[in-house]
Amino acid sequence: MNEHVLIVDDEISIVTLLKFNLEKSGFTTDVAYDGLEAIRKADKNTYDFIILDLMLPEMDGIEVCKHLRRNHIDTPVLMLTARDEEFDKVLGLEIGADDYLTKPFSPKEVIARIKAILRRTNVTIPSTVKNIKIGDLTIFPERYEAEKNEEVLTFTRKEFELLHYLATHKDKVL
Repeated sequence: MNEHVLIVDDEISIVTLLKFNLEKSGFTTDVAYDGLEAIRKADKNTYDFIILDLMLPEMDGIEVCKHLRRNHIDTPVLMLTARDEEFDKVLGLEIGADDYLTKPFSPKEVIARIKAILRRTNVTIPSTVKNIKIGDLTIFPERYEAEKNEEVLTFTRKEFELLHYLATHKDKVL
């Protein structure tokens, strides 16, 4: 394991606790203490996972998550926050978070949730896969690209993986 996790929280004690436990479990970490710093880092770097507080200075976690999804950054997000109202949980999940956990929390549970989400989201396509042609659609798995009528189509990573999965199981009900 050497997944890269971005921890976004303005509480130094929370960041320290998460950073210590994640690194002890084999993750590499990066930290942002406000929403704008989180966006800058997520736009510039590639992360395997993001832990995101909702109540942040500069820009709240909801806006950060919206920005990520609007910009096709499909990195899994765990919202880790003191807000425990049902409305906040539903909103967080609806705008693109993969999980929602309230403070106080157990570092072991956070790590278990991260590992579970990564197991489900880290879909890899073998490099020996051949191109797939269906009608006027051609899928190039090794390049994570597809063309229709020789025009390149743009997908997020997840969208492409879903397209590839559906194309490789075209005779099955899914």
